[in-house]
Amino acid sequence: MAVSESPVALVTGCSSGIGRALVGAFVDAGWGVVATARRPESIEDLAGRGVTCLALDVTEAASIRSAVAAAVDSMGHIDVLVNNAGYGLIGPVAELEAEDLRRQLETNVVGAVEMIRAVVPHMAARGRGCLVNIGSVSSLLATPYGGAYSASKAALHLLSDALRPELDPFGISVMVVRAGAVATSFPDSAARGLDRYRDPSSLYSDHVDAMVERAGMSRNMAMAADDFARRVVRAATKPNPPALLKIGGGAWLVPMISRLPKKLLAVILGRRFGLR
Repeated sequence: MAVSESPVALVTGCSSGIGRALVGAFVDAGWGVVATARRPESIEDLAGRGVTCLALDVTEAASIRSAVAAAVDSMGHIDVLVNNAGYGLIGPVAELEAEDLRRQLETNVVGAVEMIRAVVPHMAARGRGCLVNIGSVSSLLATPYGGAYSASKAALHLLSDALRPELDPFGISVMVVRAGAVATSFPDSAARGLDRYRDPSSLYSDHVDAMVERAGMSRNMAMAADDFARRVVRAATKPNPPALLKIGGGAWLVPMISRLPKKLLAVILGRRFGLR
């Protein structure tokens, strides 16, 4: 078994956007990095920077076990796990297909917990480590057509709150990144498949343009992915990482809006998305 003399970070979802930027930020900080993606060919170029690249599908238990075992075998240890893999499901809650909702939760929530379950024993054996869960301001404010994504991120935030005291006896810290808008391809992927709601049988056939607009909301006030990644890495590599890191476009504004009375908020959001 090879052993890295540098601290090691394992990052999920590295094919693009935040994940890829995090890999670069950890490398620049002098860390050993294990980059993972469902399609390993999408991260092959990272190997040129001394990064260990592995295939990993966070919805497959066997893939998780294999990737974590390979990371430990290759690097000797894992100091930081960044649960970044995820996507946004857009659509009206009352018309979401059950399978689509399950896939959203399996990827954004269950996948992150399965990664934690695989990595924690290695960290606990060494008496140290840090789990970084990439959350979202959407965990605080569910807009029309974003309910499934918001629910997944709210679950991740609350699970992290439970993990923090549970893992403290083993020297493992838990940091949640409550991310605001970051400049990535997230809006494009979130907007895929929305044309199905144009079918006249949908109650929302006249509102698809508003759904597309919701998918693209993260373009507003977006922080550059590289800047976002540098700040995450800076916080995660501190001797005592913060429990909550609030960064990205709208990271402070959205929580303020979320504190409005629920009925008033529903009126405001309904008008914003053409539902009133």
